[in-house]
Amino acid sequence: MMSRGRAEIVVHFLTMHQRVVDELGRRIVGGAWEPEDPLPVEDALAAETGVSRGVLREAVKSLVAKGMLHVRPRTGTRVLPPEYWNHLDRDVLRWKQAWDATALLRDTGELRRIVEPEAARLAADRADPDDVRALCDCLAAMEATAAESDRSGYVEADIAFHRALLDASGNRLLGSLGRAIDIALEHSFLVSTQTPGAVEASLPGHRAIVRAVEARDPSAAAAAVLAIIEAAEDEIAQSPGMPSDATRKSSHPLLGPGDAPSITEKTGKVEAGR
Repeated sequence: MMSRGRAEIVVHFLTMHQRVVDELGRRIVGGAWEPEDPLPVEDALAAETGVSRGVLREAVKSLVAKGMLHVRPRTGTRVLPPEYWNHLDRDVLRWKQAWDATALLRDTGELRRIVEPEAARLAADRADPDDVRALCDCLAAMEATAAESDRSGYVEADIAFHRALLDASGNRLLGSLGRAIDIALEHSFLVSTQTPGAVEASLPGHRAIVRAVEARDPSAAAAAVLAIIEAAEDEIAQSPGMPSDATRKSSHPLLGPGDAPSITEKTGKVEAGR
């Protein structure tokens, strides 16, 4: 069966660099440093995180590229306000999921309302046989995983369906957007599908989208997608996986939550905070 309780994206890091980027990014999103605050001096921060200065510098470069830090001569490295962050970056989305999950769910729902109905209209007008086949394959995967006892692959199949719909629009920017927000969609679907009956209820709406695209009916396609989004919003509101951000932000001395990672360079392990 699907796991109950708070929905989380599990990430397995491959390198120390990735782990340090993750710890610093989580601290920034969690409010350990206010906008325009300087980071601690390099030696102190390297010692605190348990890594070499070289590893720390590379991690800072990655966060600069994400719009979260700015390096200035003589004034050091400073935290940038959230309006400068790349909110479509997969890491930034994942950190927001960890520390401000309710806001991410809201933002994801609003983005879907703006984008997906129009993408469905375009798909109904432009989809070629390969696009329709891709949608049908994704729908078949959703139906197959919904019939399994643990339904472990359902969310992945659902994400693939919506990505295929954006691809079928024929707009490459929409297709790229779908791949960029996979993390946000995964979080949203993990929460919504924990509501009893949500999986079974979602399948007819997805079938309606495929029928509308096959029939080249843009209005019906847009209406079917909007109905799915509205149903998902209701399911999220009722879900046992709905996050409690206030609880998450209460216990870590720097970041807030109790499960913040701490890093050691010798072991390369990420350990839960207390």
